[in-house]
Amino acid sequence: MPSYRPINSRAPFIWHGGDYNPEQWPPEVWDEDVLLMQQAHFNIATIGVFSWVSLQPAEDSWTWGWLDRVIEKLATAGRNICLATPTAAQPAWMSQAYPDVLRADDRGRRVHHGGRTNYCPNSPNYRRLAVQIATKLAERYGDLPNLLLWHVSNEYATPCYCELCAQAFRGWLQQRYGSLDELNARWWTRFWSHTYTDWTQIEPPFADGERNIHGLTIDYRRFQSDALMECYKLERDAIRAITPNIPITTNFMGTFPHLDYRAWAQEVDVIAWDCYPWPKAYPGDIAFLHDLNRGLKDGQPFMLMEQTPSSQNWQPVNALKRPGILRLWSYLAVAHGADTVMYFQWRRGRGGSEKFHGAVVEHSGRNDTRVFREVSELGAELERLGDTTIGAMTPARVGVLFDWNNWWAIDAAVGPINPKNYVEFVRKHYAALWRKNVPIDIIFSDSDLGRYDLVIAPMLYLVKPGLAERIEQWVQSGGTFVATVFSGVADETDLAFEGYPGPFKQVLGIRVEEIDALYPEQHNQIVMADGSGSYSCANLCDIVYAEGAQVLATYGEDFYAGTPVVTENSFGQGRAYYIATDAEASFLDDFYGHLLEAQGITPLLPTPTGVEVTLRATEQRRLLFVLNHNAEATQVPLPEGQRFRDHLGAGPVGSTLDLPPYGVSILEVQE
Repeated sequence: MPSYRPINSRAPFIWHGGDYNPEQWPPEVWDEDVLLMQQAHFNIATIGVFSWVSLQPAEDSWTWGWLDRVIEKLATAGRNICLATPTAAQPAWMSQAYPDVLRADDRGRRVHHGGRTNYCPNSPNYRRLAVQIATKLAERYGDLPNLLLWHVSNEYATPCYCELCAQAFRGWLQQRYGSLDELNARWWTRFWSHTYTDWTQIEPPFADGERNIHGLTIDYRRFQSDALMECYKLERDAIRAITPNIPITTNFMGTFPHLDYRAWAQEVDVIAWDCYPWPKAYPGDIAFLHDLNRGLKDGQPFMLMEQTPSSQNWQPVNALKRPGILRLWSYLAVAHGADTVMYFQWRRGRGGSEKFHGAVVEHSGRNDTRVFREVSELGAELERLGDTTIGAMTPARVGVLFDWNNWWAIDAAVGPINPKNYVEFVRKHYAALWRKNVPIDIIFSDSDLGRYDLVIAPMLYLVKPGLAERIEQWVQSGGTFVATVFSGVADETDLAFEGYPGPFKQVLGIRVEEIDALYPEQHNQIVMADGSGSYSCANLCDIVYAEGAQVLATYGEDFYAGTPVVTENSFGQGRAYYIATDAEASFLDDFYGHLLEAQGITPLLPTPTGVEVTLRATEQRRLLFVLNHNAEATQVPLPEGQRFRDHLGAGPVGSTLDLPPYGVSILEVQE
C-alpha cells in the first residue's frame, strides 16, 4: 500500500507545537519560552498570527526587529517555525484610513472596528494590503532553513453584506448564469412576483430583505465562500512566487457552516484544522470530524493545527480535560490521519478575550503544572515514534457522503420541520459504522466512488449535476448504496424535482408521495418484514411506494402503517437501499451490521464497548490504533496466531492487550 509524503520532507516526523504570540510579552520572557519549549518537546512554533500592527504600526512603517530576534532564538534552540500571515485581524489604522475594509452585517450596516475576521473580502484596500504584508514576509523570511510551512491568515469566517460585495455578487452571478432570464428560471423568481428585470436589482439576502428565494440564499453562500477563498489565494500566490518549495495552508474549523471546505481543499497543500470538542464530547463525533478533514483531499494526512491542552473559554461551561484525555484525543487525531499534534496556545495571555483559554504555560509561568507535564510527556512519546506514522494511509471500503451545498439548501428550506439538523443526522449514520471498528471515509459529491463497496448518503436533499448518474453506474457495477429520508428533493439551485427522490428513483426503485413531519414527542415504528423485531423512528417519515424495490420494513403506526419504510432494490450487479425515516441508533447498528457482513467488511479487532480501533498503513507496516475511551481499565483480546508490537509499550504483546483508563496502544502487525 502506498503512502503520502511528509508535509515537508525536511521534517519527516510528527510535528508537536502550537501558536506562539511573543509580541504579547516583553523580550525577557522569550528566552524562558524557548527553554520551556525544549522541555515540552515542542519542535515547531506557529508565529505571526494576529501580529499585523506589531509588524506594520502604520501604512508606511515596518517593525521587523522583534520578529527577527524571536526567529533567531527559536532557530538557535533547534525549533522549527510555521510562519503565519497576520491578515485575520486588520489594524485600527487600516479601518480608520479605509472604511471599505470593514465588513457589513446582514442588514448592510458597516460594523465598527474590532474583533477579528472583521474585514470585507471584496475590499480592494484589504486585498492590496494583505498581499503586501504576505509578500514582505516571504521576501524577508523565505530562505530560513527552519521555516517548514506557511499559514495564511487564520480561521476564515464571517460573511459580508456591503455594497462592494453586492457588486461583486452580481458579477459572479453573470458568470454563473449568463443572462437574467436563466437566473430567473433557475431561482423560480415568479414566486410572489420576485422576477428581476435588471442585474442592479439583485441584492444580498439581507436579514430584512429577500430571503424567500432559496437559489439566491444558496448562491450568496457559495459566492462568499469563493470571495474569502480568493483572499487566501491572493496571499498564497504572492508567497509561492517567492518560496515555491514551502507548503502553504490555512486552518479550517470542522463543519464550519459558511465555507465549502471541499472547494477550498483544492487550494491548500495540506489540510489543517482546529479541533475544539465539548469536554464530554462523544468520541465518535470527534472521529467524524477527523475523517472529514482527511477526506477533503481524498485521504491525504492532515494537520491537527489547534486543540486546547486544558480548557476552552467560549463555551457555556469550560471544563478541564481530565488527566489522560489530552493524550487520548491527540492520538485519536493521529489514528484518523493527523501527522501533527499542535495547540492553541503556548503561553496564556494576561488580557483580552482568550486570557482564560487553555495554554501549555499557564499564568503562573511554571513548568511543574499538570498540563505542562502532560504536554511534555506526550511530546517525548511522539518524538520516540519518529516517522512511524508519517504519511500512512487509512484504507476504507465504506464512504459516508457530506456536502456543504446540501447543508445550505437544507437550512434554507422552510419545512417540513425546522431545523433539520443535517450535520447531526450525518453523524448519527457515521456513528453506527464507527461503533463497528471499520475504517470510514467521508466523501463528497465529486469523490471517486470506485474505491468503495458501500456508500451512504444521509439526507442528500440537493443533488448536484452528474452525481445520480455516477451513483447509478457504480451500483450497476456492484456497489451498495444507501439513501435516506429527505433525499433527491431538489437540484443545485433548490428547484424541487418533479417527484421524489428525483434522479434516484430508478436506482432505488421507489417513489415518495408525501413527507410527514412528527412533533418532538411523537414517534413511529419500523416493523421488520422478516419478523425480527421493531424499532423507533422520529422527526421525518417519507410515505413511500415500492416500484420494483423489495420491502424490508413497514411503518407500524398512523394512517400510513403498513407502507414501506426500508426498501432494497437490485440494480445491475449492485443493490440500493432506502431508509425513509430518522431511525433510532439501534436500527442503524443492526442495519449496517448486516450490510457490512454481506460485503465481508469485518471489524479491525473485536473490542469491548468504548474501545475504538482504527488503521493506518504504508507499504512497510500496518498500524492498529487501539483507544480506550472509557474511564475504567479494560482488556482487548487479540487474534490467535498473530503477533503484534506496541509502539507505545515495551515490545511484544501477548494474547490480551491491557489498556488503562483513557489508554492508547499503537500495534504494528508483525508478519
